[in-house]
Amino acid sequence: VQLQASGGGLVQAGGSLRLSCASSGRTFSTYATGWFRQAPGKEREFVAGISWTGTSTWHAGSVKGRFTISRDNAKNTVYLQMNSLKPEDTAVYFCAASFGSWYREEDFGSWGQGTQVTVSS
Repeated sequence: VQLQASGGGLVQAGGSLRLSCASSGRTFSTYATGWFRQAPGKEREFVAGISWTGTSTWHAGSVKGRFTISRDNAKNTVYLQMNSLKPEDTAVYFCAASFGSWYREEDFGSWGQGTQVTVSS
């Protein structure tokens, strides 16, 4: 599984960004996908996960109501729509695959390269 995140950038607090995670494999629709983030000096945080069908999702409490994960299996892509961004959302965002659940952090692996999101106050 090869994943590549994109769509990061610099945005003001209250703004929006949409991240994309593209897979180059032909088995994209057979595994769950998740978004994680890591800020400097902090531990990695599991942000959101989505089942392989796209019908089930999980979002961390810190982003619930602001971020939404979705996927388009025809395009081999998972998205993270981020609204009402806060400075504390600043981090490198990664996507990863899971052949297990979409809500257990320990099930995820096959990490892709991250994309930087910076939210200014």
